[in-house]
Amino acid sequence: MQLSNYFCIMDAKLIQKYNVPGPRYTSYPTVPYWSTDEFNIEVWKETFKESTTRHRDQGISLYIHLPFCEKLCTFCGCIKRITKNHQVEDPYIDTLLKEWHLYLDLLGFRPKLRELHLGGGTPTFFEPENLKRLLSEILSSADSDQIEISFEGHPNNTTYDHLRVLYELGSRRVSFGVQDYDPIVQKAINRIQPFENVEKVHHLSRELGYNSISHDLVFGLPHQNEAGITNTIEKTLELKPDRISFYSYAHVPWIKGIGQRGFNEDDLPKDAQKRKLYELGKNMFFDHDYYEIGMDHFALRTDDMYKAMVNNVLHRNFMGYTTTDTKVMIGLGMSAIGDTWYSFSQNIKSVEEYSAKVHDGQFPIFRGHLLNSEDLIVRQHILNLMCHFYTSWEDKDLQFKELPECLTRLEEMEKDGLIIIGKNDLTVPEKSRPFIRNVCMAFDMHLIRNKPSTKTFSMTI
Repeated sequence: MQLSNYFCIMDAKLIQKYNVPGPRYTSYPTVPYWSTDEFNIEVWKETFKESTTRHRDQGISLYIHLPFCEKLCTFCGCIKRITKNHQVEDPYIDTLLKEWHLYLDLLGFRPKLRELHLGGGTPTFFEPENLKRLLSEILSSADSDQIEISFEGHPNNTTYDHLRVLYELGSRRVSFGVQDYDPIVQKAINRIQPFENVEKVHHLSRELGYNSISHDLVFGLPHQNEAGITNTIEKTLELKPDRISFYSYAHVPWIKGIGQRGFNEDDLPKDAQKRKLYELGKNMFFDHDYYEIGMDHFALRTDDMYKAMVNNVLHRNFMGYTTTDTKVMIGLGMSAIGDTWYSFSQNIKSVEEYSAKVHDGQFPIFRGHLLNSEDLIVRQHILNLMCHFYTSWEDKDLQFKELPECLTRLEEMEKDGLIIIGKNDLTVPEKSRPFIRNVCMAFDMHLIRNKPSTKTFSMTI
């Protein structure tokens, strides 16, 4: 499969028309629409046991949230704890391992781990030996001979020992947060990070044998312009990472505790100007043999993510796009989210409360959602669209009562030439991929029935 290499500057009127607040759809229903009052932890336990047993051969994914950062990056929307006190490492890892054993006890059998990802926060805030202690115990208590291990590394504090220890434990994929190389942009987002730091850890990773190195870039940051984004991407292409994530900056300062400050609203590129930065970057990636994967991701043909797209097995969950199509994902750590396919759960967002709950022998879950039959059908359609830009309802199991209403809501996008609606299917052409979140929103029954009255989501384009 090949994607055509072209540069498309979208109609400014279409961007203005469809650039509205909307979810990124790492789940459906999205977190603001979870029926938390109806959530029952005992029912959640049953769905967890039932799903892990049903999909036992498929295995599970494991996400571990390591929330600590030494400095606050003011563009970041992650749930984190800012501290320079590294004495927090040992007790936090003790708590993670205790929580892991709560899941093992609930399972009642030795699980097969297919995917493990360390996210944050800053995973490389932790000393290499502490990460080794954490992963060694988890891997020894599960079948992990087919596991894919990945982690997020901060170029400023990722050391050779971090890379070596995690490689020896089985990691072959690392993602480095670059964001932007422009010093003015870096100052605005409080992320001073010279190219030399990225270059060093990138080459160290290659020398050790990592076969999938990703660089995370962000467009739409304060003070970004075409010259600056061109320079950032040229530097990135010098190193030729296997994957490039090119995320849209999600400006959501109204969410409590994320700390998005340090610049004014007027400093942000707007609408068509912002989208032009993305199209400029995409064209540069295409010119250097990268292929567009899902939304905001690019990969070389040699990378597993490209192969997953070609083989139609690309998956998306709370960790973003993944090559491992597992139905069950366990989330360990404060604020981490888990997914049994039939239910979602989220851990307490305070380190202290999370730890107290775990050490009391309880699952540290504070909210969740039990999916009904409609949720499951709509979830599959949204997953199809986000991963493959196509969905079908020819199978009666993928039809639901409100489907005709969804298609009616999409008629305007069809008139604008952004989608193709067939007798029993829907296709999003390559030129229309920037509007994929808008297409998914037409299927989102929770959003349609209860549109938010306050700011909830970032802008879609």
